[in-house]
Parts: sequence; C-alpha cells; structure tokens
Amino acid sequence: MTTADTILAPAGASGFLDRERTIATAGFNRWLVPPAALCIHLCIGMAYGFSVFWLPLSRAIGLNAPKACPDMTLVQELFTTTCDWKVASLGWMYTLFFVLLGVSAALWGGWLERVGPRKAGFVSALCWCGGLFLGAIGIYTHQLWLMWLGSGVIGGVGLGLGYISPVSTLVKWFPDRRGMATGMAIMGFGGGAMIGAPLANLLMNYFKSPTSVGVWETFVAMGVIYFVFMMIGAFRYRIPPTGWQPEGWTPPVKANAMISKNNVHLKDAHKTPQFWLIWWVLCLNVSAGIGVIGMASPMLQEIFAGKLIGLPDIGFNALDAGQKAQIAAIAAGFAGLLSLFNIGGRFFWASLSDKIGRKNTYYTFFILGIVLYALAPTFAAMGSKLLFVLGFGIILSMYGGGFATVPAYLADMFGTQFVGAIHGRLLTAWSTAGIIGPVVVNYIREFQLAAGVPRDQLYNTTMYILCAMLIAGLICNYLIKPVDAKWHMKEADVAKLQAASASAAASGPHGSYGIGFGGLDAKAALFWAFVGIPLAWGVWKTLESAVKIF
Repeated sequence: MTTADTILAPAGASGFLDRERTIATAGFNRWLVPPAALCIHLCIGMAYGFSVFWLPLSRAIGLNAPKACPDMTLVQELFTTTCDWKVASLGWMYTLFFVLLGVSAALWGGWLERVGPRKAGFVSALCWCGGLFLGAIGIYTHQLWLMWLGSGVIGGVGLGLGYISPVSTLVKWFPDRRGMATGMAIMGFGGGAMIGAPLANLLMNYFKSPTSVGVWETFVAMGVIYFVFMMIGAFRYRIPPTGWQPEGWTPPVKANAMISKNNVHLKDAHKTPQFWLIWWVLCLNVSAGIGVIGMASPMLQEIFAGKLIGLPDIGFNALDAGQKAQIAAIAAGFAGLLSLFNIGGRFFWASLSDKIGRKNTYYTFFILGIVLYALAPTFAAMGSKLLFVLGFGIILSMYGGGFATVPAYLADMFGTQFVGAIHGRLLTAWSTAGIIGPVVVNYIREFQLAAGVPRDQLYNTTMYILCAMLIAGLICNYLIKPVDAKWHMKEADVAKLQAASASAAASGPHGSYGIGFGGLDAKAALFWAFVGIPLAWGVWKTLESAVKIF
C-alpha cells in the first residue's frame, strides 16, 4: 500500500537521489513542496546578509580595532596573515556570489532537469555549507583567498543550484497558480538575510572571546544549521508523474496567446527574441533595484541627516561622530524594512500575475517604478521620511516581484518541460545587473561628490538615470510576443522525453491519480510552521529596528 511517504523507487531506479525516487504517489499533498523549497531558499538567501560579517572581519587580527596596512595591494591582501582585511575587499564576496549564481544556474540548469530537484538540492547543500566550512578555515588561518574560494566560489555554485532547484517542480505542481507557487519559494531567498543576519549577530556575540571576533565559529555553526535545513528540503521534494494535473482543474478553454500550450527545447530557447527580451526585462528591473539596495543605508543618512534624530536643520557634514552613529543605526532599520518589502513583493506580485498576466505585471513594475524614481527627489526635498521610505519600499517590492514572476513568464512563453534550465540561463541577467546597478549608483555618487553637490541632492541624477533604465525595460516588455511556432517541439518528442524521465506506471492520460489532495492538513501545517516560525522571527527583528526611522 502506498502512502504520502512512500519513497521506494519504481523499477529501474538505482540511487536514493535519482529523479525516479521522487515521483509522488497516491495520497501525497502538493502543499508540502513549497515549504521544502523554502527550507533551501531561506538558507542560501543569507547571501544578501553577508555584510553583517564585514566589520568584525575587518578587525579579525586587531580585535578591538583594525590592524591596517595602508599600502597593501589587493593581491597582498589575499595572502597576508599580519594585516586586517579592508571592508571594500570583503565586499567583493557579493560579486562572487551573484556572478557564480548566474553562471552555475546557466551551466547546470539542463543537468538539473535531467536528475531532478532532490539531487540538485543535495549538491547545493554540499556546496553552500561546504563553502561556509572552507570559509571558516580561511578566516581561522587568515587567508582571504581561501574565504573567497570557499564561501564565494563554491558557495556561489550552491546558490545557483539551490535557487533554481524548485522552479520547474513548482510550476508543474501548480499549473493553476504558477506565479503564486514560484513566488512562495523565491520569497524565501529574499527572506534569508532577515533570519540569517540577526542569527549571525547572536552567534558572533556568543562566540566572541579575547582572542577571536567569533566569525569563523559562526560560519561553522551556521553551516551545520543550514545543512540540516537544506537536507530536509532536498529530501522532501517530490515531482508529479507525467500527465498529472490538479483534481477538478482543466486548462482554460479560452486560449491565451501569451500562455503557450507548447514546449520549446532548451537548445532553442536562447535562439528566440523572446528569451533575450525577457533577459533585458529582468536585467533592467534588477539593475535599478539592486543599486538602491546596496546604497540604502548611506542614501537615507545623507538625504535626511539630522532629521532622523530630531535635528532638521543639521546636514550630514555638520553631524558629530556620535550623531552619525545614531543615524547609522536608524538607517540599518531602513535597509531591513526594504528587505521586508522585497520579500512581500515576491509573493504579492507573483500571485497577482496569475490574475492579470505576466506582461501586465511587468508593465506595472516599469510604469510605477518610473513614477516613483522620478518623485524620489521631490519626496527628499519635502523632507517626508514617510513618502520616501514608502516609495522605495514599493520599488523594492517590485524588485523582488520581478524575480518571482519571471519563472512563470518563461513557463508561459516556452512551456514547462525545460523551464528550470531556461530560467537558469536567464539568471545571467542577474549576474549582469549585479555589476551594472551598483556601478551606476556608486560612481555617479562619487562624481556628484567631487563636483560639490550637496549630500542631500547626491542621488537626484541617479534617480533619473534609473528612470531611463526602466523606460528601456518597458519597451522590451512591450516587444514580447508569443514564440514563433517554428520553435515548438513536436508532441512525440515531448512524450519521448517524459517517458525517459518517469516511470511507466505514471504514463497515460491526464488526471490527478489521487495525488495533490489535502490542502493545509496537519502534516502540511507542521511543515509550514517549521519554516514559518524562523521567518516570523526574522520579520519581528526587522520591524523592531525599522520603527526607529519614524
């Protein structure tokens, strides 16, 4: 008798990680799959929160104050054991994270489609957590190159595989709610730092000693915690059998030209104009948002300065060291609040896209984003913290919403057969945006400073340039049309692929096969609580610091 927990493989499956071992059987509840994805995404999402380690690591040798070597080059810094690392050098970890995420997702997306989400999730856990352990050794031995290799390169590969591991699985489990399903999982990536950053602070304070700032010990502890969570997620993944669809659901009779019933092969997707138009849509939306994320804290401090602590007539340069420390703490709450909007937007906008369509959702991102970026200098000139924070909160919700909506957009355009792999290749747009966005914001700020522009007006030109980027994204979105029929796979080829990756018992006509029932039953409720309680704790910690802004 089969149950929801049956994992014995059908004939021909040899390994516990094999795709065939993960095919769901009668009685399985599809609502167990999103929290499995969240187990992985909430862990790898800590990549966004790594800046919490930079200041402690910048005094890893000096302990109380950095032991600086001003004339040291970056190459020397990689190998020194006598000088502390610069914060700017540690910040290169972000570049490694997001470049490797995009590259690894593109390189191994096709492999993931063949082997299934369990094996990909398992390898992701090995890379991400193994990277933390290797990074801990690099910190303990004070070798920056080893920390870059471990946490940055190997961990970055884990990021890419973990990020895309649930995408095609969730799209197939929720054909009736594609946007909502991917939004639930990708929401976790945005929320990872909300849990990880305060957890890292707690652990560093616990491990801190007269001879250690507590970071390498924190890396080890978080690596163990994350490994357990990611293993639970990977081994709770299930995929639907061929031909499965939700009970009582049938594809809409009224055809929607923007939702294809056909599949495009992975080897052909990048040959279509639709792929590259969506690539630019994602890249331009992310470039605008990621630049703001990186400068959120200094932006609020420089624009509002004394207004943040009840001194409305005092500009940033006139503040003393103690006052600057006060507003820095308040600005950290602003960065945390933006993370909260980022997370909420991933679920809200992706779910809304199921109602209004992916193309209309991106129209909303670009048009509303253009208006809000254009109004940002006005909000700053008015001195309205509420309008400024709310405006950027909405912008960051659309930044997160862009990530969560794009897998469903790809499934609509190219079908579900290769959507995970196609999504992996598209994530190179994220890698590109990770370079474009910060460079635009940071260098324009430096240029404005050098030109003598007052600090409260430093970002005005930047906002208008970001508007121009969103206008370009709006045009790209307008140009997206249904994929030409010449790229569609033949039904016989699709059936052959499906037969090769599923058990013979699962083949046959469409139906529910008794799979997918249950809704939020006891088992699903417990699994959701397992991931929801840490997330709720992270939200509470974020709101606790964000209220200081007002």
